[in-house]
Amino acid sequence: MSDSRQRLSEIPGMDIILNYDWVQSWIDKLGRIRVKHVINSELSVIRRSIIEDKSAEFSHASFKSSCLSALAFASHSGLRHVINASGVVIHTNLGRSLIAPEAVKEMSAIAAHYSNLEYDLKAGSRGQRNSHIEEILCTLTGAESSLVVNNNAGAVMLALSALAKGREVIVSRGELVEIGGSFRIPDIMELSGAKLVEVGTTNRTHLHDYERAITENTSMLLKVHPSNFRIEGFTASPERKELARLAHEHGLIFMEDAGSGLMVDGDEINLPANTNEISIKSCLDCGADVVTFSGDKILGGPQIGGIVGRREFVDKLKRYPMARALRVDKVTIAGFEATLRLYAQGLYDEIPTLRMLRLDDETMRKRAEALAEKLSQTLTAEVHCIEVEDATGGGSCPEIMLKGWGVSVKHNVMSAGHIQKLLRFVDVPILCGAKDDEIVIHVRTLQEGEDEIVADALAGVMNV
Repeated sequence: MSDSRQRLSEIPGMDIILNYDWVQSWIDKLGRIRVKHVINSELSVIRRSIIEDKSAEFSHASFKSSCLSALAFASHSGLRHVINASGVVIHTNLGRSLIAPEAVKEMSAIAAHYSNLEYDLKAGSRGQRNSHIEEILCTLTGAESSLVVNNNAGAVMLALSALAKGREVIVSRGELVEIGGSFRIPDIMELSGAKLVEVGTTNRTHLHDYERAITENTSMLLKVHPSNFRIEGFTASPERKELARLAHEHGLIFMEDAGSGLMVDGDEINLPANTNEISIKSCLDCGADVVTFSGDKILGGPQIGGIVGRREFVDKLKRYPMARALRVDKVTIAGFEATLRLYAQGLYDEIPTLRMLRLDDETMRKRAEALAEKLSQTLTAEVHCIEVEDATGGGSCPEIMLKGWGVSVKHNVMSAGHIQKLLRFVDVPILCGAKDDEIVIHVRTLQEGEDEIVADALAGVMNV
């Protein structure tokens, strides 16, 4: 028998392992099938190590330790509460916008009970799920009609397919962007069946570029939100009113993908004056016939794709077969409606995303000082209250950094990267920044009560 085969033979069989006392307790928690799967994964790692490394041996103590860690990790839900200490308000990887407490309350109530999702209580007959948000969304944006689908990519796809399938859509080359997950505007265009016509150059597109590209087969002029992409320097692009006028002179549709879903003027939520973000209402006021946007970015609601605009176009989308495949569920509608009600009442600070964007310098500084003082008392590390740069995130205002405050922590032995890793494995994972081998806790994105969780977690991983 070869040396590696001898060492492999020392690994206990699965039936024996499953009868260990420490395994039995986990079977009660997770179930036999789940525990067996987790242990099999750990055994595969051990076997591979023994085969590849002549010095590797099976260790009962090491095996037990690795299995217990893996089983503990498996005991958590796949989707978990994490603490965002990065300073990025709309963090795509962390679920984008937080839902307002009032919206969460409404979503919970609707999820737990039957509802009038598609039932008209006044008429006593079948109704439309979109009706629950149409009136308030149109009131807030000034639109004639509106529709909500599952996300903004779906909204763009639906609009292009229903209004321009088989026909030409003119887009500036500077707006043929790729958003997260390698999802590209040209790809969406191709899938919708519309024919892309590129005009201008990457940095400069003029009104006459659009005008020269119009043919008998043109259906639409499309303006696209650039998301995380920005061109600076020698640039040019037509004003929205100019594009709307040109489209209407030729009997075409002017559509805009407004992306971020800004529901109010930027100065009302403390967005810097030099941001390129424009509200949905402003897009319509400038002459857009159809505007699409996200619900879980600056708008601060659940994930939806909003479509607002002229009745003749939006109502056509409602009747298009693809709309059914993209429709949203009752819980999402409840959350979105509740979020819109907060806008109607002007209660911006009740919407977490807007509250974080509107935080003033003094409030953040005091919070950072309080956290730094607490950490100084509990950690054997260098702790400082520092000024930081935060970001809106979610592809919104990428050119603008937000002034914020945070706490830097530097351990005399552990690297910042190692501390970040340890913080990802605590009961409530914490994601934070790092700079010059210090971790940085940005207070802007910490929610109520999370300062204490951060302090306890840091004490647990650093005071060893």
